[in-house]
Amino acid sequence: MKEIGSLDLGGSFHGSLLGMVMDAGLMVQLVLLLLFVFSVVSWAIIFLKYRYYRKVNKENDAFASDYTRSSKLSDVMPAAKKYDNSTLAEVFRIGYTELTKINKQAGESAGSVDEISLSSLDNLERAMNRACNTEMTKLESALGFLATTGSASPFIGLFGTVWGIMDTFKGIGARGTATLAVVAPGISEALIATAAGLAAAIPAVIFYNYFLNQSKNMVQEMENFSSELLNIVERHFVRK
Repeated sequence: MKEIGSLDLGGSFHGSLLGMVMDAGLMVQLVLLLLFVFSVVSWAIIFLKYRYYRKVNKENDAFASDYTRSSKLSDVMPAAKKYDNSTLAEVFRIGYTELTKINKQAGESAGSVDEISLSSLDNLERAMNRACNTEMTKLESALGFLATTGSASPFIGLFGTVWGIMDTFKGIGARGTATLAVVAPGISEALIATAAGLAAAIPAVIFYNYFLNQSKNMVQEMENFSSELLNIVERHFVRK
């Protein structure tokens, strides 16, 4: 008679996690491989986005400091070019470039580069809104994969578990016995898929919500900065 530690439905049962993975059925192993890929890609995205968000926050603070110290918009432009990752600097660059074009056209048509019309101010606002939307897209890129991992991984793992349990009961039917020593190994191997699904989903959901909150804060900062810049332009450049 075999000992309990060596009983299973198709091979020897091992107490280690790796041993149970190796003894699991083909479908369960494919599910585990898929979840492993989801997990690796998710952690890569988490690491890269965390570094990127830190750079953005750091450069936004530095640009805001330079912007506050400057008395003229033309003095801010050289500083804005230094910050490649700053969302605020990018909005300013787009806005200042559009303002320069508007002033050039106003100078050609009216002989003045110091005043612009309200319709031209609308063009400036649209240009900065496009810049805000572009930066928001960059901030939220790849977050969809984290959301997909967080929502789909538990179900993928559950599918692997259900499939493994089906195989276990199929084996029980073939053997004609249903002792704990026969059932436990197959079920424990099948439950690994559910555990793997949760292990992939939990960090993905946590960091997805964290990055989404960070993105919303940065978008709000860009919108506030755009409104402030528009107010400055309106006070100093718009013809009444």
